[in-house]
Amino acid sequence: MVLALALVLSAAPADAPAELGDDVKLLYQVVTCQDGALPANVDAAVVKAYCVKQQERFARFREHWGARAQTFLTSLEPKDLPAELVYPFGGGDLMMALTAFPDAKVITTLSLELAGDPRRLRTLKDPKALEQSLKAIGTASASTLISNDSKSVNLSAIQQGELPGQLSMHLMGLALYDLVPTRARFFRVEPDGSLHYFSAAEIEALGTTTAAQLKSNWKPPDFSPAFANVELEFVPRANPTAPPRIFRHLGANLSNDGLKAAPGVLKHLEAKGTVAAMTKAASYLLWRDEFSAVREYLLAHARFMVSDSTGVPPRFWKAKGCTVATYGTFEKSFLGTWEVFQKELRETFAADPHPLPMRFGYPDGSAEKRSHLMTATCPR
Repeated sequence: MVLALALVLSAAPADAPAELGDDVKLLYQVVTCQDGALPANVDAAVVKAYCVKQQERFARFREHWGARAQTFLTSLEPKDLPAELVYPFGGGDLMMALTAFPDAKVITTLSLELAGDPRRLRTLKDPKALEQSLKAIGTASASTLISNDSKSVNLSAIQQGELPGQLSMHLMGLALYDLVPTRARFFRVEPDGSLHYFSAAEIEALGTTTAAQLKSNWKPPDFSPAFANVELEFVPRANPTAPPRIFRHLGANLSNDGLKAAPGVLKHLEAKGTVAAMTKAASYLLWRDEFSAVREYLLAHARFMVSDSTGVPPRFWKAKGCTVATYGTFEKSFLGTWEVFQKELRETFAADPHPLPMRFGYPDGSAEKRSHLMTATCPR
């Protein structure tokens, strides 16, 4: 009996979730330009050159979308805002999730891009490969940091390289608000919506397998499927003993067909109950019938949602008894799409206009590229 118990106890650690916090902390130090000595294998001159440009972008973000935008966005929220935030089509954009919902206890972003493998940096010895990967991450993050939207082609491109692009951009979001990662685990979403955290043995077993891209025209990842989805715990830098908050990124195809193929994604979201929600620069996919399942999820579960014009069209919110408010000006969509929804938005924005102090996601398609934002507040 003693032997059996010993075997059980010795087996337990092997089945435990693999903790990759140290790898993520090193990645955080490099891609967010933190002070401190670097490992000998990481070329400090290459990192310094990257940081010269990147720190300018960080400063621009703080100036344009930091405290000013955060003050405005939080002023729109209902007092009984749910503690969890869901951000569909939110690839690489933890930075704006934290701007809009700075007190969210659990933040979930979903996009076609997978999180990526944080372990390569610790053994990377080629300065040129490091330089190329940092350049790609700098390019991909620039549009979000400077223009407040993300270019899909750039997000797709950083699914390959020595640094995990999606994870790196989310770490920038933490750094911009002086938050630091403390733990990191990777997981898969089970068909029932539960999360299975990979053990070290499982990660090793999947090491020779390459993850598949979630859309045929997306650049395929060059890392294991074990690194598709990430969970980070994080705390304020100034208060390391604070209760940790949670960020998760799920690599997911949010089309109806994609969600049918991976039913656990919606089940996981539905299990959260009532949530806050946001989206922006989402290519107007929520207007399309092919994305009606994720749209219906938002309509059923969002207590409050903030978006640009790519969010759920007003008619759907109003049919649920929700109140839509608009800020800024909308003339036509940034990308060519259905006139019936564009007309509806023009009328909605014109009916009760309010000022908007900053850009949020796409501009509209007018020559002036006007900024605009809308909120939906639903009954409890």
